[in-house]
Amino acid sequence: MSARPSPAKRKKAASGILLRYRETDTTFGVTRATAARLAKTLGLSETQVIHVALAHFARQNLPAYEADDGPLTDEQYKRIRELVPQTGFVSGKRSLF
Repeated sequence: MSARPSPAKRKKAASGILLRYRETDTTFGVTRATAARLAKTLGLSETQVIHVALAHFARQNLPAYEADDGPLTDEQYKRIRELVPQTGFVSGKRSLF
């Protein structure tokens, strides 16, 4: 019997990138020593620290939704008013003042 896993059970090789640590800590990079200190402090591996940092950076800088086509047209507003009952609606602005 072969020790090699069947094609269905083999994991797909993940694509990777090379990470070069900086010689000194800067705004745009850290040393290996800093990454190791973070890993020890957080109880994570250095790889996990990098993933956590990238996930935080992504949440902070990437939009959480797809860009839309811009403002609604008059026709779209008209269609919304036809579909959504307008009776009994009081604008928040009116109820405040």
